[in-house]
Amino acid sequence: MPPQTIDEVIAQLDLIIQRARAEGSRLGYFATLYRNVTLKVKEGIAAGAFQDGARMERLDVTFANRYLAALETFSHQGRPSKCWRIAFETATSDRPIILQHLLAGMNAHINFDLGIAAQATASGEQLESLRHDFDQINNILGSMIAKVRSDVEEVSPKIKVLTRFDQSGQSKLIGFSLDRARASAWLTASIVNITPAKHLPRKLSILDDGVAILGSLIAQPMDLVLQLALRDIRKQESNDVRHVIDVLSQV
Repeated sequence: MPPQTIDEVIAQLDLIIQRARAEGSRLGYFATLYRNVTLKVKEGIAAGAFQDGARMERLDVTFANRYLAALETFSHQGRPSKCWRIAFETATSDRPIILQHLLAGMNAHINFDLGIAAQATASGEQLESLRHDFDQINNILGSMIAKVRSDVEEVSPKIKVLTRFDQSGQSKLIGFSLDRARASAWLTASIVNITPAKHLPRKLSILDDGVAILGSLIAQPMDLVLQLALRDIRKQESNDVRHVIDVLSQV
């Protein structure tokens, strides 16, 4: 049975992380990040950070189940959405740096899944009432950027080389990705909300194609200078997948 509560989501993520750690699988990188985010959302619900905590838990569960279903499909040699296939296939390679692995998963889950999950949680006239709590997640994620940066730097000491391309470094890279993805996700929710059911599969297929292209560019950037920089970063990163998962798991 798919998880029905946020605690069940966390339990499922724990199992995925344990399995990835045992197998030395980089699939555990995004799963670990996602578990940390889910814990923060749970804390936010308990602290009354959302206008409707029960609804936020439903959104969290609906959202998580899309990732869990995609991973299950991929694990059984099925065909998940294109963007998730790109993210999961990226995780099978040791060429991308740790940050690329994290961003590939974030791209698929936020740019594709989140808007669909939001509309499923509050459809029709109810969607607009979700906007405040939807935006509140941005604050929670924003508060985690410093920790994500610190964790990644611990296992990827040369990640700071990205400041050569962006004076704000990877913080801006992560934060900008989140900001743009969240805005795109709300637009997706709005489009899904007004699209007749018979036209929805086609629109979602187009969205999937676009997110998959972005995922491919995250995994394999076209810019030659950036490619060389990423290669240099990769040489200095930890190759111990279990250790990386343990560091990213620090709460």
